[in-house]
Amino acid sequence: MSSAPDEQWAWLGLLKWSLSYSDGTKPSSESVAMSEEDKKFLEEVMKNGILDENERMKYIIEQMAIAMEGFKHGSMDINMDELEDLLLELRDIVEKIDYARAFCSLKGLPFLLGSVQQNEKVPTSIRNALLGILATLCQNNPPVQMELLDLGSIRILSEIFFIETEQSVKAKIVQAISANIRNHATAESVYCETEQAKELVAQGLGVGGEVSEQLKKRTLFFLWALTTSDTSDRSRVRKFEACIGFVADNFLKDTNSAEIREMSLQFLNRVLEQKNSVNALLDPRKSDVVALGIDRVSTLRGLDGDEREYASVEVEQWETFLLQLSRMKPDAETTPLITAGQPSPSVLPQ
Repeated sequence: MSSAPDEQWAWLGLLKWSLSYSDGTKPSSESVAMSEEDKKFLEEVMKNGILDENERMKYIIEQMAIAMEGFKHGSMDINMDELEDLLLELRDIVEKIDYARAFCSLKGLPFLLGSVQQNEKVPTSIRNALLGILATLCQNNPPVQMELLDLGSIRILSEIFFIETEQSVKAKIVQAISANIRNHATAESVYCETEQAKELVAQGLGVGGEVSEQLKKRTLFFLWALTTSDTSDRSRVRKFEACIGFVADNFLKDTNSAEIREMSLQFLNRVLEQKNSVNALLDPRKSDVVALGIDRVSTLRGLDGDEREYASVEVEQWETFLLQLSRMKPDAETTPLITAGQPSPSVLPQ
């Protein structure tokens, strides 16, 4: 993050070099504004429904490179509305796995990671759009997830998160990190082993102070996916047990939105169902949560009409949660197996 100015923009040169060896390139002097030829092309697409998405993707990437060159030098001639429309179109294209990998072959990933770091030069709306593209690219796409890991994406995005002041960007960063690691065993393990793993989740939930609803939801979903994935275990759940406890203490109250409350209950129910580690939800916290749950169920059952129907999901989740809590016992600590001929743990050498 503290590299020399030219080094900070090295990814832009890499993208330009890559594009110069691909088909469908255009002179770098072109602006982001849509030419008459492009307008005719789009009219033809709308009329006949014919679109070469591969060529279109290359064109958009070229326009991105031109725009970034403009941002780098402080240009005021960039048409932001058209650029944002192009980025939205690119996001839709790379939702398809084949196009996502084609984007990577054009050195698109270093470009995205580099551009989102330029918080002083690149506008917030563009950085948010680029982070959204990054999340779309790698979601459930193991080769892209692995390539991002190799590029140090977790470290880069985490560093941006901790210095970022815009809540919308923070929410997009959490979304991108979440998509980068979800359902990828190696990526999940790599993230959990980083020093900043717990702190990023804690800040995203609002442990250090109130955060936006969007950031809170994105972080809650990330925590849910990470701690209850198929590869999660006791060690991982315990690593994040303070965050799990924070959710139980703060997100179940009626001061939160219905969506946050329901997400939290579904998450906590899953933690109890898996039984990897449940200590974070037991006493002394359990008594307060049970009292809150009983009060909430009583209140919600007293509603009428549409309000009662709207609250039915929360009531069902609360009832399941309270039932599971009543049956839970503290984690059973396992004792290492001692094979014949081995000394017992009490006499092992210190």
